[in-house]
Amino acid sequence: MSPHIVRKLFSYLHSIVAVFLLSCLNIAGHAQDSAAEQEIQAAAEAMKAVLVSGPKNVPLGGRATIDLPERFTFAPEPEAGRFMRALGNTVDKDFIGLIFSAQLSGFVAVEFSPSGYIKDDDARDWDTDELLKNLKDGTEHANKERARRGLPEIAVLDWIEKPVYDADTHRLVWSASSRRKNDPASEEQGVNYNTYLLGREGYLSLNLVTDTGSVENEKPVAKQLLAAVGFNNGQRYEDFDATTDRVAEYGLAALVGGLAAKKLGLLAVIAVFFAKAWKIILLGLLAVAAIGKRFFRRKGT
Repeated sequence: MSPHIVRKLFSYLHSIVAVFLLSCLNIAGHAQDSAAEQEIQAAAEAMKAVLVSGPKNVPLGGRATIDLPERFTFAPEPEAGRFMRALGNTVDKDFIGLIFSAQLSGFVAVEFSPSGYIKDDDARDWDTDELLKNLKDGTEHANKERARRGLPEIAVLDWIEKPVYDADTHRLVWSASSRRKNDPASEEQGVNYNTYLLGREGYLSLNLVTDTGSVENEKPVAKQLLAAVGFNNGQRYEDFDATTDRVAEYGLAALVGGLAAKKLGLLAVIAVFFAKAWKIILLGLLAVAAIGKRFFRRKGT
């Protein structure tokens, strides 16, 4: 098949995704003015043009990789960050990209934080009740900034999964439910299902943004992705050199307390928007990857 026809095919597939994305965004009413709508459209177009589909080994920020499974899609920076900002969220230099899958009701935000080497000895005797209090207090403090920016304030409710750290693999998992302040108790609770992999110079975080109705089914998927992530040789936790490497100013417990609170609420706000339209958006995103892959398989036979 000629290159011209191939280009036309993908142009057609991308137009399908654009229809899905824009119709969902309009239905959700997230953007009310034409300038915001145009930026969302442009950001979505840019993001889907660079989507990477599994199975594939995908670099993460130059320090690590993920063996992206089949039926998963990765959107890298800077396109994924532009899309997040177009929806009203803040991402910083730590942000790497977004992972989507039909197995998830939400998405996974991937970051690398160059904190330095984090000592994990405090995981042996931490008090999960105290950690939950720290998370609530930190979120309350972060609400001042959200209020200043005109964003809804967030209240952390309870553990979905208490913090668990595996010292052999250097992986941390924890999850808490949250809700916008003043929402009725019957309102769906947002969930950040947080997974971390410690490395020599910092840590990778994979944050699944979902809700209480979906999280139990999606926990295995989040853990599957965490298990698929690995630091490159020389960047692993066990590669730490005490004579030359920087040690973080905080311990492992901080990843559950104050540091986590700074971003928990913002990602919960994203989940509120996506809950209304996510399935349609996801169908559109995956359509390009699935149809395109089938096309090239046939072409190669």
